[in-house]
Amino acid sequence: MKMNINFLILVFLIGFASCAENRSEYIKTETKFSNGIALSNFKVWGNCEMCKKTIESSLNVQGVNYANWSPETKGITVSYDTSLISLNQIQKNIALAGYDNESYKGNDSTYQNLPGCCQYDRK
Repeated sequence: MKMNINFLILVFLIGFASCAENRSEYIKTETKFSNGIALSNFKVWGNCEMCKKTIESSLNVQGVNYANWSPETKGITVSYDTSLISLNQIQKNIALAGYDNESYKGNDSTYQNLPGCCQYDRK
């Protein structure tokens, strides 16, 4: 029964994330559910599909269930288990991969080593 409930919640979150990704204007949100799962949307600077792969790969860690970054909106939707990882650590992981986000500036040396198409205009 618990597995079915978690599956339904995950399906809901993915559906919600898909809808959020198609918005023309990006909106930062964070929702925490009673089962310890959270869904967050925030901005991550980048340019292209290679950026998408690197950004999402930086979140292939324990506790992150789902990550989807949109080159069009520069928004990422992340579903994660709050007992295993925090939003703060998620944003740090992305910054360590060289990408600026709303909370952290990307690692400078990693940014310099990104492919040319991935070197976005930094603030």
